[in-house]
Amino acid sequence: MTEGSRTWGLRLLALGIAVALWFSISLEDRQALSERLVEASVSYNRPLGLIILDPEKSVRVRLRGGSKQVRELNPFQVSVQVELEQNTPGMYSVNLSPENVLLPPGLEVVSIEPNVIRVELEREVTQRLPVRAKLTGEPAAGAVAVIEETEIFPNQVLVSGPETLVKRIETLETVPIRLDGHALSFEVEASVVAPDPLVQIVQPSRVTVRITMRQPGADDSPPADQEKKP
Repeated sequence: MTEGSRTWGLRLLALGIAVALWFSISLEDRQALSERLVEASVSYNRPLGLIILDPEKSVRVRLRGGSKQVRELNPFQVSVQVELEQNTPGMYSVNLSPENVLLPPGLEVVSIEPNVIRVELEREVTQRLPVRAKLTGEPAAGAVAVIEETEIFPNQVLVSGPETLVKRIETLETVPIRLDGHALSFEVEASVVAPDPLVQIVQPSRVTVRITMRQPGADDSPPADQEKKP
């Protein structure tokens, strides 16, 4: 055997030993079990015509799996899905089990904290509610916004939400409409603001607001037929 052949043989042997060591360490790392506690978001399949009040948004899920997989796990890959089968309003207890947890293959659920959550269901209703413009700021040149002559098109919008909450709402407001710099009447489109996250603006979500501006003393002069007295 030549010196060159012996050198290449030693190199190949060293490479084989390095690959074997890497595979052995990698295999041990994959086979060693580890646990991790993650915060998992909770989503619900709610019954038609009902709405969930103050739902539980997340629970803690303890997972077990290979050390490398657990270490590299992205918490957003874990979530909890709750199927609600109730079809009447009320307060219900829902038991959570590993079947409710969506997670990558190769991992198992050790525990869920809490494993029982309370869910309150209320009837969902739709209703038309009046809208008023929310005006802020100071007009230019001493002009005054005539609130009673402010027009909104349409002046009502359709909303949906929990029955008890919708019934307590008397009026909706637009986003703030600034009067700064305006001396003459103007028109603007504005979004309607939902007063609660559980209340949704169905349609329309935007209205047209016509704001009448008037200069001070504009109505102080007498009518034309009264200017001249006999």
